[in-house]
Amino acid sequence: MIEVRNLTRRFRRGSETVTALDDVSLDIIPGELTVAAGPSGSGKTTLLSIIAGYERADAGTATTANGEPTGQLGWVDLGFVPQSLTLLDELTIAENVDLPDRLNPGTRGGSGQSGSAGLAPDGDPDRPPVVQLMEQLEIGHLADRLPSQVSGGEQQRAAIGRALRLAPAILIGDEPTGHQDRGRVDLVLNILRQHAYAGHVVLISSHDEAVISIADRVITLADGRLVADERSRAGTVPGR
Repeated sequence: MIEVRNLTRRFRRGSETVTALDDVSLDIIPGELTVAAGPSGSGKTTLLSIIAGYERADAGTATTANGEPTGQLGWVDLGFVPQSLTLLDELTIAENVDLPDRLNPGTRGGSGQSGSAGLAPDGDPDRPPVVQLMEQLEIGHLADRLPSQVSGGEQQRAAIGRALRLAPAILIGDEPTGHQDRGRVDLVLNILRQHAYAGHVVLISSHDEAVISIADRVITLADGRLVADERSRAGTVPGR
């Protein structure tokens, strides 16, 4: 679980002080797809970036249930899909997806050993093989291409695959369907919901009504404040 307590973030814009988050508190639980909604400038990206550790709060905390700051978690525990995607240009799509496994100590790839095509060897039953994950995201045929050789939507699905590579307990996605055509919006949402329903925390932001409408829970921000918190699919989450 993620416990957000009194998060506040302000920054300067010329002579003006802008409040991106204003004393936001909420709990985000595993087992449901939670969507942060609201117009541009409402604070969605700031909230997700602070939880993921990409940005610092001026006040307040974002922790796991045992009190560990979420911003200090590694790839094994927290996967993040930023709007900017941040794929490494010199790596193939497959190598970008596999990167968390190769970088994390204690994972199969953390020893520096690699399998065919520069990928960490598969075999952990709790994590899908790279090839299988890429096929699910419909980018399997792009394995050997560089990011510059694929579309923005394909790059975004590679970034989602990278975030899912280690089956993290927490998955954060900032507009993870923003570069997708309508058909693949459904593809991405189904994959994210499967991850949530496996007992993980999944928090994404969106202003797309199609995304918001299928969420199990919608938290709405406006001018940096939490103005609504609704469960739209109460009682439908498996095992709940």
